[in-house]
Amino acid sequence: MAGFIRDILATLAYEPAPAEMLASDAEALSRLDERLSGFVQGNVRSRGAISIRPSDCSVWDGNPRDVPGLSAESCRSLIDSIALEDGNRIPVLVRHNPTGSDLPYQLLVGSRRRFAVDWLNHNGRPEIRLNALIVELSDEEAFRLADIENRERQDITELDRARSYQKAVDQFYGGVQSRMAEALGLSNSQLSRLLSLAQMPDEVVDAFATRDELRVRHSEVLTPLLRRPQQCERVLATARVIGEEQQRLSATGERMIPAAAVLARLKAAGKTASGVREVEGVIELNGARIGRMRNVREGLSVELLVSEGLSVRDLCSALEAAILDARAQVESQDDELDIED
Repeated sequence: MAGFIRDILATLAYEPAPAEMLASDAEALSRLDERLSGFVQGNVRSRGAISIRPSDCSVWDGNPRDVPGLSAESCRSLIDSIALEDGNRIPVLVRHNPTGSDLPYQLLVGSRRRFAVDWLNHNGRPEIRLNALIVELSDEEAFRLADIENRERQDITELDRARSYQKAVDQFYGGVQSRMAEALGLSNSQLSRLLSLAQMPDEVVDAFATRDELRVRHSEVLTPLLRRPQQCERVLATARVIGEEQQRLSATGERMIPAAAVLARLKAAGKTASGVREVEGVIELNGARIGRMRNVREGLSVELLVSEGLSVRDLCSALEAAILDARAQVESQDDELDIED
């Protein structure tokens, strides 16, 4: 059984199969469910196949699916299918919980199936059991397997996926993004963009009508603004106001503010008022700090500490370098703030 699962990890495509492949062939090659279904049909007496109650297993916290967010409405078609077939045809994947745990099993893959069977058990079908396969996988292997399944689901938000990646990069890959990207079949830039989304402050997340509306493309616009203290403060203040508006609209059943409008307001808040660019920096000479500069409405304000014996020529050179750096900051801000939505 363990060899079969590791074969899936080695050969199952992360991304959709090429368009020229037949749909049935693509499903057989790229979908975890199809592989598991085929395994069960060909291994009816597998020692790894068991029937358990949903309450026999805890949910592994490495899976990004928002289990509390599952509902009978979102899982209706699956519930109806399992009720019709008297059980889940495609098994969930579990492993043994450590000795001393309250429950015997830990669910790795199949949160929706577990929820559906549990719902049926409490709504007139107590005899239905959860069909499962016991596997022996490390946390890193379990994470990759869950990631394969979740990429094909519509109810996993980009934010949930990104936050699971943020946790996993330190937990499983020693904080090395390139190792994680290679293991998951992603480019370094794809993974970096997802990790930037994971770092969005709660105020920004709450400004959007739902977690699903906050996407990677939004974080690409907001991340440069959140890196600068004064701009970040204005963006977060505006985000809090929008979040309160969203709550009021939700409470009264009115249409909530769409993602495009939220992004536009946050982006506008990040721009400096009256065309004044934000520039802050220190002035150094031979590695020692001799002053600082900041922007004011009229231009740059410079404060210098001129010690005895300091060369005026060296002082002017250091000041010139600081001013050139400040101009480069302004140009960089203009480039970043001109990003299209």
